[in-house]
Amino acid sequence: MRRFLAAFLLTAALTVPLVVRADDDDHRRRYYDREHKDYHEWNEREDRAYRQYYDEQHREYRDWNRLNRRDQGIYWRWRHAHGDGDSEHRDRR
Repeated sequence: MRRFLAAFLLTAALTVPLVVRADDDDHRRRYYDREHKDYHEWNEREDRAYRQYYDEQHREYRDWNRLNRRDQGIYWRWRHAHGDGDSEHRDRR
C-alpha cells in the first residue's frame, strides 16, 4: 500500500505543473501584427480593447478568431493608435 501511495504522489507531483502550464497557454495567446511587425498577447486587457473597438465602430461584435486577416490588420492599426501606454506591444524582431 505504501508503494502505491508513493507512486501516486510522485505521479501527481510531476503531472500538476504540466496541467497548470497547459491551462496558462490556453489563456495567453500571442498574435503577430504583420504591418507593425510586433506581437500582441491576447489577455483581458486586449479583449477589453477589442470590445471597445467594436463599440466605437458601431458594429456587431465578432469573435477575433473569426475575422479574416484584413479585418485583423484593421484592428491592429486601431490598437496601435489607441494604445494604453503599457509594454504589452513589444517589438520581437
